[in-house]
Amino acid sequence: MVWFASDNTAPMHPAVLAALGAANEGHAASYGADDITARLNARLREVFGNPHLRAFPTFNGSATNGVALASIMRPFEATIATRDAHIQNDECGLPEFFTGAKILIAPDVLGKLTPEGIEAIVALSQDHAPHAARPKVISLTQSTEIGTVYSVEELRALRAVADRHGLLIHMDGARLANGVAALGVSPAKAVTGVDILSFGGTKAGAALAEAVVILNPALIRDFEYWHKRMGQLPSKMRFVSAQLLALLEDDLWLTLARHANGMAQRLAEGLSQLAGVSLVYPQAANALFVTLPPALAEALQAAGHRFYPWSLAGEHVYRLVCSFATTEDEVTAFLTDCQTHLPGR
Repeated sequence: MVWFASDNTAPMHPAVLAALGAANEGHAASYGADDITARLNARLREVFGNPHLRAFPTFNGSATNGVALASIMRPFEATIATRDAHIQNDECGLPEFFTGAKILIAPDVLGKLTPEGIEAIVALSQDHAPHAARPKVISLTQSTEIGTVYSVEELRALRAVADRHGLLIHMDGARLANGVAALGVSPAKAVTGVDILSFGGTKAGAALAEAVVILNPALIRDFEYWHKRMGQLPSKMRFVSAQLLALLEDDLWLTLARHANGMAQRLAEGLSQLAGVSLVYPQAANALFVTLPPALAEALQAAGHRFYPWSLAGEHVYRLVCSFATTEDEVTAFLTDCQTHLPGR
């Protein structure tokens, strides 16, 4: 059986596990006053080329998004996002709970927000002020929920819209490593124009390790209070920081992401050659969405392969996600089973 259900199902990377063991030696100051957290901040400043950056380690992605958004908006304001955004579909109202604010859905192109869509949302709210929630934040995802990636030029265009209307930009970077690897640019360019970032470690090879990374220094003030108030301040922060630091050392996070993306590309190429199987979106990062004949999907799942139906993308559409732990043999085995069980053979 092959696991394509999610990169959340992958194990911890051995380097991360080793870093946890090393961090467990002796005592260390609590609540982020430890040397490992200091080194994490220093490394992130190097990675993103931002000497003013400040990172606040957290436990999980949903709460990371929630506390990041809560710190930069008021209850009568709104976040602009796509219909597929994790904060819209997969967090059980947590962002609204943390912020007291609305999420406004803007039209997208291949899972990505557009300047035109944001302009339309802003114009609508202005026309109906003060009865409509006032947009405050653009929240985008890199790589997106459908596996596409914002180009640097697209990010610059969104920044221009944000500047015109006094908006801030939040990025859900649960799979940022995959986005950076797909773009082939520096991490700094992959977050062009972003004010506050939800930095993902769990899907990249860690466990219970994320961080709010504040790129706009004007937003740092008082964040430590939000960090605590939202229940995301780890007392033994060194263990969260150690995982993220291990991924960042020697750019391991990008090496692992390139592997995951490569496995997804190999999988996409193999599936696209099968009759009755088609890619719903262009594959760019480590997730792909395919239309499968129902009989084939049932046969593959009966054989033990794990992947999810994705009704948001259409009937008989399934999501397959590769991780750093996905092997070429697993991809080959899955494609072989696809050929074996393909209807009409």
